[in-house]
Amino acid sequence: SQASFEEDGPKQPAVGHWKTLMPSKGSKEEPETGCQDAGGVDESQSTEQLNVSRLRSSSVEIREKGSEFLKEELHKAQKELKLKDKECERLSKVREQLEQELEELTASLFEEAHKMVREANTKQAASEKQLREARGKIDMLQAEVTALKTLVITSTPSSPNRDLHPQLQSPSKAVFRKGHGRNKSTSSAMVSATSQNVTPEPVSHECKEVDSILFAEFQAWKESPTLDKSCSFLDRIYREDVGPCLDFTKQELSELVRVAVEQNTLTIEPVASQTLPVVKVSAEECSGPKKCALSGLPRTCKHRIMLGDSGNYYYISPSCRARITAVCNFFTYIRYIQQGLVRQDVELMYWEVMRLRREMSLAKLGFYPSEM
Repeated sequence: SQASFEEDGPKQPAVGHWKTLMPSKGSKEEPETGCQDAGGVDESQSTEQLNVSRLRSSSVEIREKGSEFLKEELHKAQKELKLKDKECERLSKVREQLEQELEELTASLFEEAHKMVREANTKQAASEKQLREARGKIDMLQAEVTALKTLVITSTPSSPNRDLHPQLQSPSKAVFRKGHGRNKSTSSAMVSATSQNVTPEPVSHECKEVDSILFAEFQAWKESPTLDKSCSFLDRIYREDVGPCLDFTKQELSELVRVAVEQNTLTIEPVASQTLPVVKVSAEECSGPKKCALSGLPRTCKHRIMLGDSGNYYYISPSCRARITAVCNFFTYIRYIQQGLVRQDVELMYWEVMRLRREMSLAKLGFYPSEM
């Protein structure tokens, strides 16, 4: 047929075939119509087959591409899963390390806390002990101040206290002590340098004149009383009285005695009334009842001293005791002034200081009462 030829072969005009352009009247077109229908059916079937084959090839290509895409996605997912597994493992190790460090830190903190509690308890016990000791010392000092306040503030050159200065009493009523008990330097008796058998001239008959330089230094010190020896008032007394009075042959022990007197930790007690056992120390250090530890000379020692709470006792001669007592009396009086216990005129206090300086001068020259 003409339709099959056109479909199978190249579309070229057939030779010797004429196609009627305009049908004539009365002619029948039925056969031509039937041919055209048969050719159309075949053409549509081939088109459908071609479309089906194309669809089949396209579905195969889609399947192949989809499979490749899914494989790539699966491979990526596996890689990501491996990376996540590694990250989880690393984080697990970090967590374990942090937990271990946290446990160690907690243990160290608890240990440090227990250590601090133990130290605090130890310090609290030591503080309570020091508080009890301090209260005991305060009670003792208050008792000493109460006992000595009346004696000190009522003793002036114009009206001396006769209980404090027994040499001013009449010879028939004069009672000298044959030594004194164990006293700190704050409560040492202010003993006069006058002998028992010599009747001293009354203080009121002495001629006195105030030295302007010394009085000015004392006034400056009185405005702000201190025990610092760098001030001009105490510096002069240290150079002229205290230093020479406490300058003994045994220089090392002399320095210890001076420090104990300044710190108010020196104890003097009579040998005859000792109640405490003597600490075992070398005989050369403490000497003995027949040898003075400060001068090194063979003397009968009626008293001994102890420096602070060391427990070491040193036997001293009467002359050395008089020198130490004179210096202790001076420091006692200026401490009372510093604490505000002496309520007198400035000039009266000045003359009392001069009297104490005179006592130190006499003691360092070797004069001392016979009852020493």
